[in-house]
Amino acid sequence: MQIIWKGQSCFQIFLQPEKNNQVRIVIDPFGESIGLRLPSMEADILLITHHHQDHDNSKAIKGNPFLVDGPGEYEIKKSFIQGIFSFHDNFQGAKRGNNTIYTIEAEEMKLCHLGDIGQNELTVEQVEKIGNIDILMIPVGGVYTIDSKAAAKIISQIEPKIVIPMHYQIPKLSLKLEGVDKFLKGMGIKKPDILNKLLIKKKDLSEEGFKVVVLES
Repeated sequence: MQIIWKGQSCFQIFLQPEKNNQVRIVIDPFGESIGLRLPSMEADILLITHHHQDHDNSKAIKGNPFLVDGPGEYEIKKSFIQGIFSFHDNFQGAKRGNNTIYTIEAEEMKLCHLGDIGQNELTVEQVEKIGNIDILMIPVGGVYTIDSKAAAKIISQIEPKIVIPMHYQIPKLSLKLEGVDKFLKGMGIKKPDILNKLLIKKKDLSEEGFKVVVLES
């Protein structure tokens, strides 16, 4: 499995659920009005968490992907995807509407992308639906979604093995978010793994504690 961060909440994930069968997933491609340039990407599966300009540039993705756009269960190309209803704010969606959390199961691992979740904590039902997670992609920049303090709370609820922060301030981003340093300091992480991309197999996962991986876009 290969996980690449493209900025904001956009990821490109390469799976190999069976021999000689690669599956390409793109999550939340952003529009360039936010100051970032979206690289050219092809996908077999496209996941959209909600319809805001920094998450829903579907037309930019090549390859005629299968679109998953909301809660439900999907089995596509030997990969199992689940969409879980959530709120984009901490006021039952009254300010920013709804958001879809996605879990992806493939290669004997389970990933979770929280989208633009704005809830300060997950409900019991959401935690149960999310289940045991190996790799968690979580927003940490506040303002439009959860901040570092709420992110730490949700991490404690999910208890993943690897945490990848997303949706925080980076160069050229015109939105004004908190930086990743505040999240790392709050988590007590002095030296996170900083990688261009995460290449991982089931055997690489630790059974004790978790680690934070910061991906460069």
